Amino acid sequence: MDEPDTVLNDRSFEGGRHPFTRLPVEVRIVVGRARLKVEELLSLEKSSVLPLDKNLADPVELYVGDRLIARGVLEEIEGSTDGQLAVRILDVSDESASL
Repeated sequence: MDEPDTVLNDRSFEGGRHPFTRLPVEVRIVVGRARLKVEELLSLEKSSVLPLDKNLADPVELYVGDRLIARGVLEEIEGSTDGQLAVRILDVSDESASL
């Protein structure tokens, strides 16, 4: 296999920033998990209540892909008229630096 003519690294780009740093990344916020039997899943209907494995005061988890990157608490955005939610970061995972 032919070797590339140029090796790309952070210093190869204008301003030292890799172009991938500008790509959008979806962050998934996990409030909790529920474990159901198939029978229970099939019986779900409007107004069904699923107990989660977390309490209201427990932090939520932030994931990029399958990697936990941070924990935080849910808050309503100040001044929001429609109750829009946000996450206040409490702790950033050491592994998030390697993303």
